[in-house]
Order: sequence, then structure tokens, then C-alpha cells
Amino acid sequence: MGAGSNLWRLALVVGSLLLESVPEGGVAVGITYVENAVASGGVCLDGSPPAYYFDKGFGTGINNWLLFIEGGAWCNNVTTCLERSSTPLGSSKEMVTERGFSGMLSSRQEINPDFSNWNRILVAYCDGASFTGDVDSVDPATNLHFRGARAFIAIIEDLLGKGMSDAQNAFLSGCSAGGLAAILKCDKFSSLLPSSTKVKCLGDAGFFIDSKDISGYRRIGEFYSQVVATHGSANNLPTSCTSRMNPDLCFFPQNVVQQIQTPLFILNSAYDSWQIKHILAPGEADPLGLWLNCKADIKNCSDDQLQTMQDFRLEFINAINQVGSSSTTGWFIDSCFVHCQSGRWETSIGGTAIAKAVGDWYYERSSFQVIDCPYPCNPTCGSYT
Repeated sequence: MGAGSNLWRLALVVGSLLLESVPEGGVAVGITYVENAVASGGVCLDGSPPAYYFDKGFGTGINNWLLFIEGGAWCNNVTTCLERSSTPLGSSKEMVTERGFSGMLSSRQEINPDFSNWNRILVAYCDGASFTGDVDSVDPATNLHFRGARAFIAIIEDLLGKGMSDAQNAFLSGCSAGGLAAILKCDKFSSLLPSSTKVKCLGDAGFFIDSKDISGYRRIGEFYSQVVATHGSANNLPTSCTSRMNPDLCFFPQNVVQQIQTPLFILNSAYDSWQIKHILAPGEADPLGLWLNCKADIKNCSDDQLQTMQDFRLEFINAINQVGSSSTTGWFIDSCFVHCQSGRWETSIGGTAIAKAVGDWYYERSSFQVIDCPYPCNPTCGSYT
């Protein structure tokens, strides 16, 4: 993990499963820049306005709103944040002007049966701290703005002005660092909407656990501590957690979820490929590269490596069990070697696919709290990692 530069350099592909080039005959979803956010300082790392992509709802979905926060890891110090500030993960100036949506954001009913006609918004991720930072000062030498918390509010207020203030249903979701944001900002999101709105949240591959790596070092904990300190995140993490423990520990969902009041769904693999690669077996803990082939494809793992991953799975499940078994909470914990799954709805557990599990939970047709059997038991996982 070290300085963390490898995390964000690999992050450009994280969260991309819901984003695709516009298919032939498909609909191009254009970018919206929240220009008025600049006045309040709610900006990206480079000071440019935050942005989102908005595909309007239709028919019965016209008053329903689905927000999906893009993923892309984090930056933990001035060096890594400065590098990031000249990429789409730190500047809206670098973002593409059009996207095609898929999976949970698709407008095709056969792919996305419960949310395809909703107002669907991809929230671009450009602050480097899962929308938690807020530092007043800006160093003129770097022009770095650590203002993710303000940017999040500016985006929500902009959408409220475009009709979300009349929302019957609102669903905050996200993948990876965006999935973590959806968890951490869940109650805040709910508080910004009318009390009459039915609000729920979903974190896809955002349940990062506080675990030691294969060398016995708590590297992810150190990294998160640096993120929180650099971005001034402490005041924007759930107070139900920060009142009990150090703020950097409140970047881990396992320390937050029990106190979240808004209904929450956790979609995650117990063998999350990003966590295996960067929390369990990061390069710094594997100087001889003995895990390289295993991390590239779980089928290449030795028996000892698989046992280490099975132990990680048990640690992950123990953390998930802290979510609680409330009827308003849902989880879909599969055994695929994958990171981010709401861009592809095919995976199922016990015959129930992700799309149906999430839709049934949101509309309260049935609850879903299922943990898959251990790897390699699930034939629906497919080949994506």
C-alpha cells in the first residue's frame, strides 16, 4: 500500500462495469457540471465543479431517483492526490462528456426490471475520499481542494432542484469507493430528501474490512488513517461511530453499519478481488511476487493460498454479521472472485439473481439476507474478475 499511488493508478477501471461506450443505436448520457458548487467550495481535487450523468426517468418511474456513485479508490497524501487531480478521478475537466449506462443503470427493462424507467444518475467521483473530505485551506502551491463532503451536498441540491424534491422513491448506490460512499453518506442522503420519500441505500463492493495482510501488517488501516487525515474527513463521518472510536476506524463499514438508520443493502463478494489484491496480499507484503498469479486468477492459487483466502472469507463474514439482521437490511454475499457486480446482474445465489434480490428487497416483496457457500461452489460467477 505504501504511499498509496498504486491504488489510484489501478482505480481508473474500478467502477467501470456500469459505464460503457455508447452502443450502436443506444442512448448517449451527457455530462452535467454543477457550476454553482464552485461558489460554496464543493469542488473536485483540482477546483473544478463536480459532475454527474443524468438519464431522465419515464412512465411510472418519473418520480423515482437512482443515484450511483462511481468507484476509483482513494488518495492518501498530497503527492497521490496531486497526481490524481489531473485525471477524471480528480477533475471534471478530464471527464468524458457522454456515457452509456448498463446493469443497474440500464434503461432496458429486460436487464433492469425494477429501476430501468427511474431517473438514473451516475455521480462522477473526483474528490479522492468517498465524498467525506472538507478542508477550508487551499495550498496555492498545489491548488488541491479537499472538499468532497461539500461536493456531495452540491450534487444532491442540484438534483433536488431538477425534480428530486418530489421523489417518491430515492435509492443511493455505488461501487467500490463509491459503494463505501453510499454506506457512509446513507443517512446524510436521507436527511436531504423530503420525509415523505422512501429512501434506501446499496453498497456494491464497498464493504472493505479492517484486516491484516499476509505479512501480519495492518496496511489498509494505516492507509485509511492517512486518507482521513489528508482530507479532513473526521467531521463528515457518521457521528454514531466517531463518538465511540477514532475517526479513521469509521472509514470501515463494519464499524458504521449497525448505527445506520436508513435501510441498507450490502452487495459484495466474500472473496472481493480488490480486497484480496490490495488488503490481503498487496505487493508490499509479497516482495517475491508469490501471489501474482493467484491474484490474476483465483484458479491459479495454490492450496495454501486458497486456505488463506478461505480464512479471509471467514473474517469478512464475521464483519458482515455486524450489519445486524433487521428486516430492513439486506445482503447478497457471493463467492465470486470479483469486484463490483451491479453492472452485471447475472450472478445468483440459490437461483436468485442480483437484480431480483435487490429489487425484491427495495420494494419489500421479500427480504434477502444470504451468504453463498465457499469458493468454488457457485457456477454463475462467470469469468470476470
